[in-house]
Amino acid sequence: MTIENNAVVSVNYLLSKKETGEQIEQTSKEHPFVFIFGTGGLLEDFETNLISKKAGDTFDFFIDHKRGYGVRDEQHLVQIPIDAFVGEDGKFDEENVKVGVTLPMVDNEGGRLYGLVKEITSEYVKMDFNHPLAGQDLHFKGEVLEVRAATEEELAHGHVHGAHGHHH
Repeated sequence: MTIENNAVVSVNYLLSKKETGEQIEQTSKEHPFVFIFGTGGLLEDFETNLISKKAGDTFDFFIDHKRGYGVRDEQHLVQIPIDAFVGEDGKFDEENVKVGVTLPMVDNEGGRLYGLVKEITSEYVKMDFNHPLAGQDLHFKGEVLEVRAATEEELAHGHVHGAHGHHH
């Protein structure tokens, strides 16, 4: 079977930064990346480069940052008043709020987002809400391990069930 819409696909890949070769993520044959193809949850260019491949095929492609996780936007660097990080005891949460830590936050509409703590002063915490891979050109290199038709239940639930997928 070849990769097409509604196929369950298992791939093993190495993701690195195109410019430096620095490794970002690596799966394995024992712990592959498994997904339903064509459901809109992945980078469009990732799927475009896999369409029509079959188990055993290899891939090696780049995704420009503009087509990946976007351009870094300086407007996504935000200074949040230090009071937002004070607990019920009236003290700053220095155990969890540290430079280099990514924190879950909630925006004005109640949406969940993640921000990287860049700086802490007596007045504010500077956070970066850009995607960690924004501005990075990506290099995917790997192999298609398995391709099968998704079950009706998987399609209804929107995710893979079974060995490397979601379990209820």
